Amino acid sequence: MSSEWQSTTLGAICNAQGGAIQTGPFGSQLHTSDYKEHGVPVVMPTNIGDGGISEIGIARIDDSDVERLSQHKLHLGDIVFSRRGDVTKNALIQPHEVGWLCGTGCLKVRLGDKSVADERFISYHLRSPRTKEWLVRHAVGATMPNLNTGILASVPIMLPPLHVQLRIGEILGSLDDCIAILRETNATLEAMAQAIFKSWFVDFEPVRAKAEGRQPERMDAATAALFPDSFEDSEQGMVPKRWRVGKVEDLMELAYGKALKSTDRVDGQVPVYGSGGITGYHNQALVAGPSVVVGRKGTVGSIYWEDRPFFPIDTVFFVKTDKPLTYCYYLLKTLGLEEMNTDAAVPGLNRGNAYRLPVVIADEYVFRAFDDLVSGWRSEIFANCKQVQVLTKIRDALLPKLISGEIRLPEAESIVRSVVNA
Repeated sequence: MSSEWQSTTLGAICNAQGGAIQTGPFGSQLHTSDYKEHGVPVVMPTNIGDGGISEIGIARIDDSDVERLSQHKLHLGDIVFSRRGDVTKNALIQPHEVGWLCGTGCLKVRLGDKSVADERFISYHLRSPRTKEWLVRHAVGATMPNLNTGILASVPIMLPPLHVQLRIGEILGSLDDCIAILRETNATLEAMAQAIFKSWFVDFEPVRAKAEGRQPERMDAATAALFPDSFEDSEQGMVPKRWRVGKVEDLMELAYGKALKSTDRVDGQVPVYGSGGITGYHNQALVAGPSVVVGRKGTVGSIYWEDRPFFPIDTVFFVKTDKPLTYCYYLLKTLGLEEMNTDAAVPGLNRGNAYRLPVVIADEYVFRAFDDLVSGWRSEIFANCKQVQVLTKIRDALLPKLISGEIRLPEAESIVRSVVNA
């Protein structure tokens, strides 16, 4: 580490640059009844990931409430912390998040001008293993760790010259930018597959087009020929001719996972799935993969695609089928399984109830055509996920070395160029 690096604190940086560390609104200022289906997003601890914000399940409020709580509006470059629970989580506010609200249970760090410190560098510094360990040690609370403005202000920062900060931010940021692009690509591919499924198997658009004497949109003649050109009546209403009404159990088995205590797991590369997703890793698989995991207890109806060998525990089902797995996966996502909780104490999905759900079953060759189209996208999603893992591992290895000055900037830049331009 160069002698130009200075030891300081987050609070001192904020003071030097005209910034501030502020607690989000208290519960008396923002109530659950204020939340709306549409409106301005409110960032809660559950929305904060490691460096970014997830919009899944994010709360929203009216513009009038935003103005009432305007002192909690988020600006570009603000850093939002979870104030309780996982106090190591924080996110750097991006351009599309400007004007959102710092919610209850969060802390907002506004660095001020850039005369001393760059917000992207500080954000990475606050995500470094050493800083995370410091936060856990200094958090208060016997049952649940809590942060406050005083603790955050005391976070130690090793601050290099501004031009070095900017280069470090660019190095790590280029990796995060690539990760973001890959994830956006996957989201687009996923949306395309869901749209095709809905068009073919829910709205029956190719059949409707042929019944009206039109060529189905965005479909070649060979694929269009697989679809009937008329409908017939059934107990589920009008369905494509020659297709039939059946049940989920006609298409797949929802097999039970197997108990695997965390104390019985052996370090390995096999993902262990619970209803909330991957809960850890083991050295042996229960299912070869690819397969689909369905939440049974806890997060009811959660659905995950897994290409690799994996171990589903006893809070989930996994799919066994002789039909194309792609079809089963996208079908399950349309059934509203998350609404089928049958246990008031511990949320649970009854397999018999899921099996009895009615479905319209197409001809086998339509299933195969869907699989031929979508399986290529799923392969691309899998390849992108593997690349995200590689980039994440490199970023996480470089971050503490760059923040501490352990690695020279040209060396780090060379490593990043080799993977970003590969």
